[in-house]
Amino acid sequence: MSDTVAPAPSSPLPLFYSRPVPVDASRHKTKFLRDNPGYGFSARTNSVPVSGAEFVMTQRHYPIVFSGRDKMLPVAVVGLRPDENICVDAEGKWLPHAYIPAYVRRYPFVFIEAAGGQLVLGIDEGGGIVVDDGKLPLFDAAGKPSQVVNSALQFCAAYQGNHKATAEYVEALKEADLLVDHQAQATIAGTERLSLAGFRVVDETRFNKLPAATLETWRNKGWLAWTYAHLMSFACWNMLARLAAERKKAP
Repeated sequence: MSDTVAPAPSSPLPLFYSRPVPVDASRHKTKFLRDNPGYGFSARTNSVPVSGAEFVMTQRHYPIVFSGRDKMLPVAVVGLRPDENICVDAEGKWLPHAYIPAYVRRYPFVFIEAAGGQLVLGIDEGGGIVVDDGKLPLFDAAGKPSQVVNSALQFCAAYQGNHKATAEYVEALKEADLLVDHQAQATIAGTERLSLAGFRVVDETRFNKLPAATLETWRNKGWLAWTYAHLMSFACWNMLARLAAERKKAP
């Protein structure tokens, strides 16, 4: 069985989002965020984008690989089948003590590109998290953004900065010809074999041959730590296989 790690490329919308719109006082003044919505929205994917700044935390729990055709990006592999995140249970709870990627924690907020290339804060109205009543208003009685919206704006701004830095890192990997096609094999509960393809990893042999000047530049940018974290994350394939086996045995 051959699976693809990359999120499905058929939709022009970002992963998880179905109806993102700009956050607007006239539209959302009486709207709230649903209390404790959980992470059920992420249950039908097996990979989630991560930034380089997250690599050190991510590599403790998930393999980090590079996915995508036109725009390659690093992703944390959270499942062994294309439509299954084995880190989220039927109640939408994430695996206890496991790192939750910022891309997941950002939802339902997102930056939307407006006219002139300006980025504005958006929210997904299609995920069932924006509701008509609750304890987390999007705006106060005076029509000003609530703490929820202000915090989301700060979080998305930080995420965007990390995203740009990661894109620069990926371009450097491509220019150095370090990314190679790779496959991962997994056996579930001793009976089911899965083969995952459609992603790339850093070739360690090529990486070790980089010139000293390049390594110094990468060290100064923090890219050496990111690369080592990526390489060390491969140990987590076994953990995913174990989690998949536990889920398969569960009633």
